[in-house]
Amino acid sequence: MKKRVAILISGHGSNMEAIIKNSRNGILKDHCEIVLVLSNRENAEGLQIASSYGIETICIISKGKKREDYDLELVSFLKQYELDYIILAGFMRILSSAFIKTFKNRIINIHPADTDKFKGLGAYEWAFNNRLDSTKITVHFVDNGVDTGKVIGKCNVDLKDAKTLSEVKNRGLKVEHKFYSEMLEKVFNEK
Repeated sequence: MKKRVAILISGHGSNMEAIIKNSRNGILKDHCEIVLVLSNRENAEGLQIASSYGIETICIISKGKKREDYDLELVSFLKQYELDYIILAGFMRILSSAFIKTFKNRIINIHPADTDKFKGLGAYEWAFNNRLDSTKITVHFVDNGVDTGKVIGKCNVDLKDAKTLSEVKNRGLKVEHKFYSEMLEKVFNEK
């Protein structure tokens, strides 16, 4: 039985699009159905991209709302979809314990660094500024901390000779787009 999945985004949604493609014709084809893409920002380009694939989209604006109030609004809305998993793909909000408790062990995120070495925003900038020869992409379950949840997997990104931050990000995203779906397949096969 295919897992019912919602993807939460805040912007362009390049990881979202890679997951959608893999759910249609790639390694996730037999494992999940993307039933909804939700954004907290109305100008998120990813909403139009998801819509172009025929996926239901919605924007529930977070601006001006307290974190827990907003998260309870999301929970109330998402419950109707009977979701197996929630995938974060550039969702630029820290989720409250009320949200996490409702979907315990069913929220998955990708982080563009080794979570043992760097947590939070600016991971590619950190790798670039520290002139790292390599960094890692981490896929993990979401808990009450920031990038502290149980690790599903890590993948190396070669940064040798990367001269600009843009090049670091492009190399990282190329790995992210493939690795995220591989780790989702692993999770969906385990349960």
